[in-house]
Amino acid sequence: MAAKGESLELLQNIWKWVEEKLTTGEIKKLLLFTDNEGSTAFHLAATGDSLEILQNIWEWEEEKLTTDELNKLLLSTDNKGRTVLHLAATGENLEILLTLRGWSENNLITEEISKFLLATDEEVRTVWHVAANWGNLQILHKVWEWAKENLTEQEIYNYILLAADKWGRTVWHVAVNCDGLETLEEVWDWTKEKITTEEINKMLLVKDKEGRTVLHVATQWGNLETLQKVLEWANEKLTTEELNILLLSTDN
Repeated sequence: MAAKGESLELLQNIWKWVEEKLTTGEIKKLLLFTDNEGSTAFHLAATGDSLEILQNIWEWEEEKLTTDELNKLLLSTDNKGRTVLHLAATGENLEILLTLRGWSENNLITEEISKFLLATDEEVRTVWHVAANWGNLQILHKVWEWAKENLTEQEIYNYILLAADKWGRTVWHVAVNCDGLETLEEVWDWTKEKITTEEINKMLLVKDKEGRTVLHVATQWGNLETLQKVLEWANEKLTTEELNILLLSTDN
């Protein structure tokens, strides 16, 4: 409960009592304990706005847990399949996400970092989906930078750019409604250089489970600037026949 609050002093007092009264085994159990939603204190601190609380909990975990236990904690998920990255992406504190990135890069091997970035929750959403859905452009941008540094081009294409959540929405479907045009333009520029025309066309034409393309979604949300940009990209990459399919396609 203290981990998701704002009082660092309260949390530190509780920890003082813990060290005085509990054995090492009991302290480990407390640090790894999960509530009814499968969240540890570490998970809950990542959802808050206090970087100091998260840092204190991590310091205690570094002191009391083995390297293997720490790594498992970083990669662990709650009952909804959410990692601490998913939870941090729902918040407003960019420093929490950057701090989690630092800890993961210090503790995890390359394959584990890839797993961390590509983990999907019960709604089949990556952290990029979540950041786009919550409209936090700074977090969206940092996750994109991190992905470019740690994932292969094919992983980015398959598991970030074209990965669909349980509603069939790619990150493009989600991101066009969050006014993240600057970030989307950066992603588009990278995409043009790294993947084939055929793959780009698939990305523009793919439909969610409601039969909507990214053009449908951009129109629905009424963001004229984003709509114009999507049409510009379509004109640039699609054949006349494909462009007609995009413009004339219907949803369900």
